[in-house]
Amino acid sequence: MSTDPTTPGAPTARRRVPTGLVAALALTALLGLYVWLIATRAVTFLRTGEPVGIAIGVAVAVIPLLVLGLVAREWALAVDVQKMADTLAARGELPVDDLPRSPGGRIDRAVAHEQFDAARAEAEAAAPDDWAAWYRLAFAYDAAGDRRAARGALRTASRIHRGRA
Repeated sequence: MSTDPTTPGAPTARRRVPTGLVAALALTALLGLYVWLIATRAVTFLRTGEPVGIAIGVAVAVIPLLVLGLVAREWALAVDVQKMADTLAARGELPVDDLPRSPGGRIDRAVAHEQFDAARAEAEAAAPDDWAAWYRLAFAYDAAGDRRAARGALRTASRIHRGRA
């Protein structure tokens, strides 16, 4: 534990790195290793000079390019979602998860659906360029158990937030 230089002996608060970020970085590094290995195999096939080898090499080379594009897209979304969360937190408008839960920690779906209906009505009533309404709708979708729709709403919020409605 470190100490605060302004107050002798007083402990300082250390900023904790989110566990999810560490896991995402580790998985991205492993994926990078996998992509590198696939790319080297593609180059090996391309260097054969045989038409079949070249065709396989080109086909195999597409995989790393596709993976890199998808990973870059997900990281860009994650960064933008964090920027949106920071903006909403600064305004005091960050959605709060105060839904009732069972003793096992499961969200009460009836209450989540009520909250979802309110968030959907807000997003529909708001101007189509209100990223904050889409952000709140995404979290309402998630609480209601529809992760696919939640991700779509976050992508919409991100697209609006970046100015590309």
